[in-house]
Amino acid sequence: MKENLKQISPVIWEIEKGVKSFMNTPARVFATEEMLPQITKDRTLDQLVNVTSLPGILSHAIVMPDAHEGYGFPIGGLAAMDLDEGVISPGGIGYDINCGIRLLKTQFELDDIKERIPALAKEIYRAVPSGVGKSGRTVLNEKEMEKVLNYGCKWAEQEGYAEEYDLRNIESGGYLESADASAVYQNAKGRGRDQLGTMGAGNHFVEINYVQQIYDENIAQVYGLHTKQIVIQVHTGSRGLGHQVATDYIRKMVSLVPAYGINLPDRELSCVPISSPEGKAYFAAMCASANFAWANRQIITWEIREAMRSVFGKSMGQIDLLYDVAHNIAKIEEHIINGEKQKVMVHRKGATRAFPAGHPDLTPEFRSVGQPVLIPGSMGTASYVLTGMPGSMEYSFGSTCHGSGRLLSRTAARKRIRGEELKQELLSHGIEVETSSMKGLAEEAPEAYKDVESVVDVVEQAGIAKRIARLKPLAVIKG
Repeated sequence: MKENLKQISPVIWEIEKGVKSFMNTPARVFATEEMLPQITKDRTLDQLVNVTSLPGILSHAIVMPDAHEGYGFPIGGLAAMDLDEGVISPGGIGYDINCGIRLLKTQFELDDIKERIPALAKEIYRAVPSGVGKSGRTVLNEKEMEKVLNYGCKWAEQEGYAEEYDLRNIESGGYLESADASAVYQNAKGRGRDQLGTMGAGNHFVEINYVQQIYDENIAQVYGLHTKQIVIQVHTGSRGLGHQVATDYIRKMVSLVPAYGINLPDRELSCVPISSPEGKAYFAAMCASANFAWANRQIITWEIREAMRSVFGKSMGQIDLLYDVAHNIAKIEEHIINGEKQKVMVHRKGATRAFPAGHPDLTPEFRSVGQPVLIPGSMGTASYVLTGMPGSMEYSFGSTCHGSGRLLSRTAARKRIRGEELKQELLSHGIEVETSSMKGLAEEAPEAYKDVESVVDVVEQAGIAKRIARLKPLAVIKG
């Protein structure tokens, strides 16, 4: 498929409609020429082209520079669907529904607490349960689970897990009103009932960073960021509940594809019309799972605040939420398609919303400068705070990349890297590590990921997001 790529800008490539007979739109790749070998070494391009076969897809299917092979859609992929003619596909959202990231701002500077970072990392590790299947402190009964699924962070706020303005700084306010707990099957609810406030395993983490560099002082001031400031990233999603929702509905849709007369080049793209009863049910269950994920990150935020109080007492000051953004989700948004405004369903799988200044969905303070975009790097490298730019609405349905993107599979990483050695290497660079799994640590080694600088360069050059701040890690807490 690489031979079919045509360059249409320094960082945008296109596979024309017609290269495969089933294509309904072109396919676009955001990358430099030097990055193409990373994208073409697995099934990413084939999967991207397959996405163009989905009924009702609009304009073009896209992958971001952090793209790699996934289930159905490539990770880093996105597509917009016509609400009347289009389909909804769980493979375009992912198993970890509303996997996302948030950034907490502290009043500490690096020099204030550098010596106490090890103690803080240990306390956060103790406070935030992590690991496969790990239970949290909150066990939900059926009625409470229903409230979490239906109301997300609104439930967390009512239960005392949120501080003033937290919900204001979360995408969609941490709550999707299309959620319906009754669309989530009991086995999924059972998996999630004791997992609120837990990190999980894999690439999920809590990371203590400091702001190493500011690129735009005016926007950084609006965001409340300054050099040497201590900030904390939280990266996790809907845990076992979201995974089970995806599993349940994928199984259901595989059997329904022929009934709706849909022909697919890959059964992993199983889908149903958005307007169908099954499509409406999955969307309601997906929204409920997204609400669960936002509530999960909110309780983890409460746990981090408790850990900070334990280490620093009253001197810790205020810990504010800069932003929380999803990168595995489908949302109904308004975009300009063929010169006309149209409500569409945007599938984002490993892609982050990046609305520019002036967008009506942003709060007034962010509307003046653009939405914060949070791009975590790999352990030992940098992470970024970006802002959405007008090009995102023109080229990528208000979206950008979501991280650095994997280079090595987890199996390949384990074969190449030893967890204990990696931990010592990170310590030698001044990065504390708290984890229960050396195998899991090896899977997430920096060399298993692409260069985050190159990824951010692409989206900045494309005009869809720009750098505001660079973050450097001081401690990593993982399952």
